[in-house]
Amino acid sequence: MTSPVRATQPWAPQAWDATGARASADTDALFVEKFPAMRLISWIWHVRGSVPLMPGQSGDDAFDKLAPLFRETGTTHKRDGDTLTFDKKDQPAQDKMSVFDHGVLRIEKGATGSVLRYHLISRSLLFCFFLPLFFLAFAQMTIALGKHQKASAETTAAAGKAPNATHKPAAKAAPLQLNPIDKFLGAPAPEKPKDGEEMGRRGKKPSPTPAYVFASFFTILYVFGRIFEDWLIKRRFKRMLSGE
Repeated sequence: MTSPVRATQPWAPQAWDATGARASADTDALFVEKFPAMRLISWIWHVRGSVPLMPGQSGDDAFDKLAPLFRETGTTHKRDGDTLTFDKKDQPAQDKMSVFDHGVLRIEKGATGSVLRYHLISRSLLFCFFLPLFFLAFAQMTIALGKHQKASAETTAAAGKAPNATHKPAAKAAPLQLNPIDKFLGAPAPEKPKDGEEMGRRGKKPSPTPAYVFASFFTILYVFGRIFEDWLIKRRFKRMLSGE
């Protein structure tokens, strides 16, 4: 099955042999081998983990218990032996795995019993990770703009104080007109702003504070979401595999 969003699929599912053993080419190792730098940042939007199966529980039984998660609207999945690959597109908020867009679940046999290993990918986590960086960049642009405006104001003030500078009378602001509908309804005419208020508005410097606030908000949102979603999906897999 081809993923509708290839950008979120870092590997192609590898074949498994008849005994259920792992193929010689490990998918994670191949991916890291091709893109070594991704090892340092893939944790941002990749969620990996494992859940032990119940004693004597088979792979078929485990996938049957997890099947309701992959019957949601917008979800397509394919099972190949002990490997299940799924993709989600336009998933509804009611979907218990709506935060994930693609993933691979695999049953492996370990020394103490069978284990479900999962590798899930979330574009939402990636988006929340980059939003604080965007707002921090916006804050720096605001600071640079404030410095530019300050330098321009100082240059203008210095030019106005020059001995040979010519002063032109400031043009009077046009009187504020009332909207015809408001005039018909008897609304009072708008008051003309005072000179001090008008100069205060013009001289107000752009502030980076709102950008810093949004950056902090999305940073907290990402950290909470990354930890919470990791814990939540593992807990959900455990409960469904145990039949709770």
